[in-house]
Amino acid sequence: MDKILVQGGRRLEGEVAVSGSKNAALPILISALLTAEPCSYQGIPDLMDIHTALRLLSGLGVRVEKEDDSAGGIGQITLQADRMNKMEASYDLVKTMRASFLVLGPLLSRFGAARVSTPGGCAIGTRPVNLHQKGLAEMGADIDLVHGYMEAKAKRLHGARIYLDLPSVGATENLMMAASLADGTTVIENAAKEPEIEELASVLNKMGARIQGAGSDIVKIDGVNKLHGVSHRIIPDRIEAGTFMVAAVLTRGDVAVRGARPDHLDAFLLKLKEAGVRLSVAADTIRVKGDGKAKGVDITTLPYPGFPTDLQAQMMVLMSVSDGVSVVTETIFENRFMHAQELSRMGADIRLEGNRAIIKGVEGLSGAPIMATDLRASVSLVLAGLVAKGKTEISRVYHLDRGYEHIERKLSALGADIQRVKG
Repeated sequence: MDKILVQGGRRLEGEVAVSGSKNAALPILISALLTAEPCSYQGIPDLMDIHTALRLLSGLGVRVEKEDDSAGGIGQITLQADRMNKMEASYDLVKTMRASFLVLGPLLSRFGAARVSTPGGCAIGTRPVNLHQKGLAEMGADIDLVHGYMEAKAKRLHGARIYLDLPSVGATENLMMAASLADGTTVIENAAKEPEIEELASVLNKMGARIQGAGSDIVKIDGVNKLHGVSHRIIPDRIEAGTFMVAAVLTRGDVAVRGARPDHLDAFLLKLKEAGVRLSVAADTIRVKGDGKAKGVDITTLPYPGFPTDLQAQMMVLMSVSDGVSVVTETIFENRFMHAQELSRMGADIRLEGNRAIIKGVEGLSGAPIMATDLRASVSLVLAGLVAKGKTEISRVYHLDRGYEHIERKLSALGADIQRVKG
């Protein structure tokens, strides 16, 4: 397996461009199943999860065309689901990327049948799919769980009023896509409000769907008989943007994060300001100056627009070397403090109490051999390596490739001493 080596102590300076949002791109790629016409997307990040989604869609019979850009990444992807020959998403793909489960709604709504593996748990905690199942059943689907697969049938889905017990992003996306071709009106209550939900609704509306309220807790979808093709550029990745901002603060650097959307990062930016970080915010660029030691702040992760759980690990690194004591409370996933043990091996003072981490800031971290456990934990360890004294060796970095496009290249361009060593 590949490893990443980081020699700490280098100040980051310059400008970095944010890649397209992974969490927006995945459901949007899958939404191409809802039409037989070609759908073209720009700004798709070159990530392992994206390639998994394309393998899944190709396996279903979707025609996939890629036009790589001059930097060797993905420039444009065109999908056309006019020759579908399979209605099944296998366990091999769903187990590696939960977003694969999102094919259930589009396949069922357009073709009347789907067989999709249930994804099970993951490293950061269980994320059950019962909300997806419940919502589709209320729309008229017959659903059975057979040998670990969810088998669903419906002559045509019909509108329904659906209340989500939790504001699940995946369930909101799946039901929103399914309802676009359903007969009648569907109302999703307690819907997720993330920017990625709004982005998916925007794409579906471009395709001829009739969706109102995306981004609020009540989404209304008037079903239509047919959707058409679309061309769309994916929004920037707010989590990647936040990650580079933390990197700038940690290294007391001066970094302009180009493509960052301040309106997608309100809670995060407020916490940086509370920590004493100097920010210069423009329409599509946020400049971060880490002039001195940050102050400790308390953080509670919440569904959007609250503080994002996907930036919790990165902020824990910052709090580890900040002044004072901080408390990080994780309310989204029950097992998302696995990076804390690795940070402690580097000299961080972190005490775990259930879903709370009490962090006492220390003068500095020391490089060490450490192991990544999930996507956001992986990048938090890279950040720790940037500020640690000496060399940090991070193993199991394949997690990084699921969500960060060419991160070593981007950090190196800002002045970091970082390299990937092939396993």
